[in-house]
Amino acid sequence: MKNGVPELLDPNLLKSAREIYNTYRYFHVKLSKPPIGVAINRKTHRGQLLFTKRPILLPWENFIPIHQIESEN
Repeated sequence: MKNGVPELLDPNLLKSAREIYNTYRYFHVKLSKPPIGVAINRKTHRGQLLFTKRPILLPWENFIPIHQIESEN
């Protein structure tokens, strides 16, 4: 959020984050600890789930919170 205005998220990044999250859920049916979101590379769309409250992102990564990933369009 910059100057009180939320930044727009690239829909393709959101789609990739959902695919990463859904793949994780498919293989880990019993979630012991739900992720807080996905850190995703803006160029390659590769990402990983994050489970800590204060994730550290690399300069080329975006953080997509779980509530955005789980929400329907």
